[in-house]
Amino acid sequence: MNFDGKVVVLTGGSRGMGKKMAEAYAQRGADVVIASRKLDNCVMVADAIRSNYGVRTLAVECNVSNWYSCDELINAVYAEFGRIDVLVNNAGLSPLYASLDQVGEDLFDKIIGVNLKGPFRLSAVTGTRMTEDGGGVILNISSMEAIRPSPDSLPYAAAKAGLNTLTEGMAKAFGPHVRVNAIQCGPFLTDIAAAWDPDLRDGFASTLALRRCGHPNEIIGAAIYLTGDESSFCTGSILRLDGGVP
Repeated sequence: MNFDGKVVVLTGGSRGMGKKMAEAYAQRGADVVIASRKLDNCVMVADAIRSNYGVRTLAVECNVSNWYSCDELINAVYAEFGRIDVLVNNAGLSPLYASLDQVGEDLFDKIIGVNLKGPFRLSAVTGTRMTEDGGGVILNISSMEAIRPSPDSLPYAAAKAGLNTLTEGMAKAFGPHVRVNAIQCGPFLTDIAAAWDPDLRDGFASTLALRRCGHPNEIIGAAIYLTGDESSFCTGSILRLDGGVP
């Protein structure tokens, strides 16, 4: 699938699945924008991609839970490239907590901000501009927690359920020229998973049909398909990529 000359923006693009997707788009000819809270990490990844694939890159510091920061990201991309063809809302946050009553307001707001508020603002503004420019694609990275919520991840699960709702609603709002889809991920062995207790990781794996957790590169095929021309009749869809969650 060819992305020559297209501009792809990825939040949470400096590590894990975001980094793998950024490299995959660049390998297929896209210019990529790497956005995350830590600019140094973004610059390092953007420089490596530009060197390895010969495409244009842009590193942008962005805290997606901040409305103004989302707008600044969009403005920076348009100033550099003049358009956005693909937006991947990949940034996520799922901190642990001792018990539900120990979830403070600040933590709750932070989880909702990163996983729902940011994707809403970025998609609302970018989708509108994509419509004015003639088209584009938005991809949201959701979670199986949205439909299989666990007690130790409820704020995150609620945010991802909201993200699923945004996916379907924005597909209608921005159709027919802008498509909006989501990938609903199961347990992936990203940087965050390094903090998992081995028993927890094994517990995840034992429940899956494939009996293992996913690797970050295993999101690439789904992401490329859902944002490429081959999926031109696909919008408002939520694809389970979970290894067979029961």
